[in-house]
Amino acid sequence: MARTWTCVGLRWTDSGPVLRWSGGRRSALGWGRRVAFRVVDGGERRCLGARGHGCPVRAVVAGRSTGGRCEECARLERAHSVAADTVADDPRPYHVYLAWFGPGMTKVGTTAVERGSARLLEQGAVCFSWLGAGPLMAARRTEELLRAALRVPDRIPYAEKRAVRAALPATEAERAAEPAELHARAVALPGWPESLAPEPFRPVDHVRAFGLAAAPPAVAEVTELVPGGAVSGELVAAAGPDLHVATGGGRVVVLDIRLMTGWDLVSAGGDELSVPVRELRGAPAHEQGGLF
Repeated sequence: MARTWTCVGLRWTDSGPVLRWSGGRRSALGWGRRVAFRVVDGGERRCLGARGHGCPVRAVVAGRSTGGRCEECARLERAHSVAADTVADDPRPYHVYLAWFGPGMTKVGTTAVERGSARLLEQGAVCFSWLGAGPLMAARRTEELLRAALRVPDRIPYAEKRAVRAALPATEAERAAEPAELHARAVALPGWPESLAPEPFRPVDHVRAFGLAAAPPAVAEVTELVPGGAVSGELVAAAGPDLHVATGGGRVVVLDIRLMTGWDLVSAGGDELSVPVRELRGAPAHEQGGLF
C-alpha cells in the first residue's frame, strides 16, 4: 500500500519554503524540484484543527476552502490571534510594516519583532519596509491611523496578488517607489503613538527569494483538489503560500498550499494535472510558436 502524507501547511525559512506534514515531517522546497502528488481515491478533506490540536470531530471541509478548518476550529484559531486583538497584554515588541504586492497594492500590517521578515515571506510581499517598532497596542493603533488617514488596507486578497505577479516592474527601485512614497506620508502623520519608534525606509525586495526573476509567468491557478486528482511538475517559483509549478508543455500553474491541507496524498509521476484550474486574471496570453 502506498505511503500517504497529509499536508498541514507551509513555512518560510531563511533557506526558502518548507512543506509541513502531519507527524512533524518536513520537505524543503527548491527551484527545479519535482512537485508530484495525487489525492487518495475516495478520500475526504478533514479539518486541520486549531492551536496545534486536532479537530475533535474530524469534520469534513470544502475543497475550495483556503482556511482548511471547520467553523468551530476556525473560530478558536482566530480567537487567539494578534489580528483579533485578544492578546493585548503580549509583552513582546512588534513591528509595523508596509508590504507591496504590485502596482496599487500596498498594505499595512503588524508582526512580532522576533519573527523578522518571515511574516512578509508568508504573505507573498514582493517588497516591504518596516515603518516602526514598539508595544503591540501602539503598533495596532498605528495600523488604524494609516487605514483611517491614508486608506491603506490591512488585507489584500491572494487572487489580486496573483493577478499582478506576472507583470511586476523590472527593477528593485521601481518596485520600491510606491511603498517609499507611502512610508514618507505615514511617518508625517499627526497622532503617531509616542511609544512607537519610527524606522527609516529600507526596502527589502523578495523577487529573487521567490524565484520570480527567472521563472516564466503563471497563466492559471488550481481552484481545488479532488479525490483522485493529481498535480505533477517542476517547481519554478513560490510566493507566500503559492507554488508556481511548470506542468506539461511548460504551462505554469499556481497551487495555493492552503488547498492541500487536510487531504491524504500519495506520490505521483509524469506531468499530470487533473484537478480543476482556471485562467489567472491578467495572465499573459499564450502564443503558439507554430502549427507543429
